[in-house]
Amino acid sequence: MAVVFHNLSSDAGLKKLDEFLLTRSYITGYQASKDDLTVFSAIPKPPSSVFVNVARWYSHIDALLRISGVSGDGAGVSVESSAVVVEEAIATPPITDTKASAADDEDDDDVDLFGEETEEEKKAAEERAAAVKAAGKKKESGKSSVLMDVKPWDDETDMKKLEEAVRSVQMEGLLWGASKLVPVGYGIKKLQIMLTIVDDLVSVDTLIEERLTEEPINEYVQSCDIVAFNKI
Repeated sequence: MAVVFHNLSSDAGLKKLDEFLLTRSYITGYQASKDDLTVFSAIPKPPSSVFVNVARWYSHIDALLRISGVSGDGAGVSVESSAVVVEEAIATPPITDTKASAADDEDDDDVDLFGEETEEEKKAAEERAAAVKAAGKKKESGKSSVLMDVKPWDDETDMKKLEEAVRSVQMEGLLWGASKLVPVGYGIKKLQIMLTIVDDLVSVDTLIEERLTEEPINEYVQSCDIVAFNKI
């Protein structure tokens, strides 16, 4: 069943999306897809930081579009508010034209001015949609999805600070995804985290050897292991 969102131009709609993204990195699945693009293009401007999860997700998708695009198929999503707006926009002009038919010459200037303003808005919307669509078609052959285990030194390691330290590593072409704590034994838990990399920009070996197991992060991280590595 497709995910449905309503009126993402309103605070109420963004609040619902924020709640939805509380436990998710993407709209559907474990990697960015066309579902994310659909929702992204339905939000008219960058969301307020009040909506923490939406703001995080929006910045993530925006970065993906600028780096290499999104091509995952997704599971299906719809934003119903866009359909309502279109219907209203189509229904309004005939009423105006009917009332103005007896005085076309007199009303031409007003209609033209209104038309010019609408065309500018329409053109901006079309350009945005075209940019998103073009970005979505870019090839993903140069990207990989990685699932990594990050192990602490012992059961006294603060796992919250460990995850914060891991996510503090920022590199061009590196995007951190969903994570969870997995029990290992004797009260010790490991961090299992997903990441997406642009192959030409990020080496996982370098990421581990030169960033995640070096100071100051090695205060929390004892070692890292690659659980899964898949080309996108």
